[in-house]
Amino acid sequence: MKLPLSRRHFVALAAAALTCTAQAADPITIIVPYPPGGLSDTLARLTGKVMGQNMGVPVIVENRPGANGVLGLQGIARAKPDGSVIGMVPASVMTVNPALYKNMNVDTLRDITPLTLAITLPNVLVVNPSVPAQNMQELITYLKGAGNKVSYGSMGTGSSAHLNGELLSRSAQLQIMHIPYKGSAPAMQDLVAGNIQMAFENLPVALPMIQSGKLRALGVTSTSSSSQAPDIPPIGKTIPGFEDNIWFGFIAPAGLPPATEKRLNEELIKAIRSDEVSKAMVGRGAAITTSTPNEMRKVIAADREKWGALVRERNIVVE
Repeated sequence: MKLPLSRRHFVALAAAALTCTAQAADPITIIVPYPPGGLSDTLARLTGKVMGQNMGVPVIVENRPGANGVLGLQGIARAKPDGSVIGMVPASVMTVNPALYKNMNVDTLRDITPLTLAITLPNVLVVNPSVPAQNMQELITYLKGAGNKVSYGSMGTGSSAHLNGELLSRSAQLQIMHIPYKGSAPAMQDLVAGNIQMAFENLPVALPMIQSGKLRALGVTSTSSSSQAPDIPPIGKTIPGFEDNIWFGFIAPAGLPPATEKRLNEELIKAIRSDEVSKAMVGRGAAITTSTPNEMRKVIAADREKWGALVRERNIVVE
């Protein structure tokens, strides 16, 4: 029996509404390739919360640590490209790891869809107060006189902190021993204790120890001083060309439909720029730096070339 036109339209609209409701309820998972508690995790959880509220969907953060971020990246790349799984990654996972791991099984340009950059922030070079240097020029003089007796710590081989140390060694023709740790917390503990003499660390992590006098800050890796620590000068003022503006961004698997890519980009940017997320990140010393997918792809490509060249030149290998 044929339904009247109006009734047929009503049934069709009701069915469409039910379908949309079911789809809207499908959760989005954000994979973070590091343990809970770090900046990547915090940014993913804050952004996911606001994004879920805006879209009316559950957003779940899933931590998949291991192999310097490689395991989590593999999980993102191998997920179904339908928008149900995205990832929050720091720059090193996308730009340094391809040079460090021969069998990563993920091409960070071919196998992922960039969605948007989220934040940028500098590392800060900090020393134990026993180091007799009040600025970068004095540190360079001290290091040249100390030979290879000075060591610096990092959160791990291939991390931004490690590569910043290698960049410093190359740029100023220094010999500094690298001590890799399993995370930034133990590195900072040893630095405060005087077991190592210096380290590069994310500014938000090191700032409380700088303010308390446990560590002395000599320079930031960004091209300008941070609003959170305006008295700490850029290292580039002493060593021209020294720069590392560390970024964090959102990605998805390759093959994402263009409409889904556009929607996720818009929703992520809306969430990142919300008061709740932006105030929390700026309060930690970061700058909100969103982008188009294509802009992010260009950043990944440029940074892969820059840091890959340094990894090869300095013969950095994963132990």
